[in-house]
Amino acid sequence: MTNKLAIIGGSGLYDVEEFKERDLLEIKTPWGYPSDKILKTKFDAKEVYFLPRHGRGHFISPSNINFRANIDALKQLGVTDIVSVSAVGSLKESLPPGKFVIIDQFIDRTFARNKTFFEDEIVAHVSMAHPTSNGLMNACEDAIKKSRIDYQRGGIYVVMEGPQFSTLAESNLYRSWKADVIGMTNMPEAKLAREAEIRYASISMVTDYDCWHPDHENVDVQKVIKVLLDNAVKAKDMIKNLIKNFEKHIDKNDPTNNCLDVAIITAPEKRTKKTIKKLKNIAGRVLLK
Repeated sequence: MTNKLAIIGGSGLYDVEEFKERDLLEIKTPWGYPSDKILKTKFDAKEVYFLPRHGRGHFISPSNINFRANIDALKQLGVTDIVSVSAVGSLKESLPPGKFVIIDQFIDRTFARNKTFFEDEIVAHVSMAHPTSNGLMNACEDAIKKSRIDYQRGGIYVVMEGPQFSTLAESNLYRSWKADVIGMTNMPEAKLAREAEIRYASISMVTDYDCWHPDHENVDVQKVIKVLLDNAVKAKDMIKNLIKNFEKHIDKNDPTNNCLDVAIITAPEKRTKKTIKKLKNIAGRVLLK
């Protein structure tokens, strides 16, 4: 099986200009269209895909991102591995603006999003105990080191609904939970990638201290943008290193690879042809046996 990597870019990362071979694909899914056209390119002789989560020009609010269409479209293209690169606020003194965090856990505080492909007639329960893939995290760490970026391996990402930033009470609450960073977009993205049996890793780029830090002003979009641009330059270099080396880190026994084998609970006679057709891109491996 050929491993194919997709990068989902968050705030500040809408393109990787170094990708000279460019084919923009418009993919239709049963869930609608993804955030924008998907860039298909080749780098280091490898086929790679890039999708800007908020659309090119940042016109989609976090709550309005069509996460299901994004993941379904990438699955249609044969993507096996997704690395999310996202802007976040820091909840710890040790994570200043400019530092990268390789996320290994999430706390999902979102409430206005469609969080599963299995919502109608066919029910599935996938494990999210370990929401990121260890092999892909190793690949990210290797790439970050090669790019000489200051980073932390492991961290808890609180996903808030947004689009407003936190209140001071909320920020302090999340700090009391020992969370590391806060953002608005990695959920339900990570959950949907797991349902699609796509390995997932998340790199968070710190832009600010949220609003808890007494020595720093509250979050200011204009100041955040400046840090975003600096982070994006580092991220683009890291992505090139990631593409070169990610395959050597892939774990053939990653539980994501076949997690649907033990996830679908609906009896076969209750699974209608209509719903099976809708889910064929995501779960055809198990539903079409």
